[in-house]
Amino acid sequence: MRNQGLPGRPFRPAISGPVAGYHRGVVAPGRRRGRRLSRYRPSAHDREILRLAVPAFGALVAEPLFLLADSAIVGRVGTTALGGLGVASQALTTLVNVSIFLAYGTTAAVARQLGAGNQRAAVRQGIDGLWLAAAIGALVLACGWPLAPAIVGAFGATGAVTAGAVTYLRISLLGAPAMLAVLAGTGVLRGLQDTRTPLVVAIAANGVNVLLNAALVLWAGWGLAGSAWGTAIAQNGTALAYLLVVGRGARGAGVRLAPDLGGVRKAATAGASLVVRTLALQAVLVVTTAMAARDGNAAIAAHQIAFRLWTLLAFALDAIAIAGQAITGKCLGAGDAAGARAATRRMIGWGAVYGLVFGLLLLAVRPVLPAVFGLSGTVAHLLLAVLVVAAAQQPVAGVVFGLDGVLIGAGDQDYLALAGLAAAGVFAVAAWWVVTSHGGLVALWLAYSAWLAARFLTLTLRAAGSAWLVTGAVRGRRATAV
Repeated sequence: MRNQGLPGRPFRPAISGPVAGYHRGVVAPGRRRGRRLSRYRPSAHDREILRLAVPAFGALVAEPLFLLADSAIVGRVGTTALGGLGVASQALTTLVNVSIFLAYGTTAAVARQLGAGNQRAAVRQGIDGLWLAAAIGALVLACGWPLAPAIVGAFGATGAVTAGAVTYLRISLLGAPAMLAVLAGTGVLRGLQDTRTPLVVAIAANGVNVLLNAALVLWAGWGLAGSAWGTAIAQNGTALAYLLVVGRGARGAGVRLAPDLGGVRKAATAGASLVVRTLALQAVLVVTTAMAARDGNAAIAAHQIAFRLWTLLAFALDAIAIAGQAITGKCLGAGDAAGARAATRRMIGWGAVYGLVFGLLLLAVRPVLPAVFGLSGTVAHLLLAVLVVAAAQQPVAGVVFGLDGVLIGAGDQDYLALAGLAAAGVFAVAAWWVVTSHGGLVALWLAYSAWLAARFLTLTLRAAGSAWLVTGAVRGRRATAV
């Protein structure tokens, strides 16, 4: 069968058979180079990580960079508007990111099929993921609109902040189905080892988003509502771009665009454990924001900026995780468990080094950030204090995100769900200490650090074993010991 790629160009998988070796860096069975079989050549291994991670880095940081621009725009309106943006953004992110499995699960499933040489099956799984995204998106919009006041009210912010957050959330929910379609579309392309197209789409879409927000907030004078409308319009445009790209590739591969109900159900079932893992993660983020909101307008405003900066760095580090998802899934689909382990060791090192670099960079720019966002007084003081904690977290975060991507790529969702719940339990204890000791915003971020440490411990212990190294086009029950 002729290989078809996305978008509109031939797709050239790095493997050509069930076990042909990882991107020319692994010796196929029966061939020797004087070294142990299935050993990577470091240069080839690093090139493959860079090929996937560098474009993924650009796509991932584009959104938080433009979100920071939105914060700078809304910050000109006032502290109350900035607080409302922080609460509403966290609520919207929680509603949407519960379905992050649409990207992560799709990437792993598509990459496994691709590694096994089943290109049509890979694209078919991607189409099923898009239909599942459409169904979930409609549900989020239908439930989120009437429940917006209750959702925002749960954060316990002041009346003015809550009113602005409800307005922002209701408008931005009009882009929620599109946001889920973008997650699924991104997962399809990443699984097919294409991280360049998401980069182009992300830069274009978020550039339009900032321009719309600046025009609607500052020029038209719509305030926080203008920021929400700009975001919703940009998200729908992004979804349309992904649908066109994936649809073109599917037609080229001879895959029907109509939904396969069995495939859609399978995609939903396979994502159940990832939903649990994501809910545990989102619970930590929501509780952190709610605790900051209860500390007053200054605390939630400072937290909102700090969290946007932290998200920017997290997305940058997540580029290694995206490469981990794609490479691990492809290696295990091709039956190359040793290659998957070698890739994991390499990505742990990269994550730690880049985490250290990003932490030092954050400390270097920290003194000028309050002025960039138009902050002064108590808000600026709180922001500067919290950023020290955020910078110290980065090396640990780099390893955590990388291993998270590797295990997602391996389809080890059941363990990730349990590990997520355990880490959330650690955070609950730390958050209880913050409340009882009246520790304030800095102590809250230290509790967040305890959560990261718990994730580090659970993920490194798992990666050291072999239970996650299950080979084949579809993850089976027996682990391949290496």
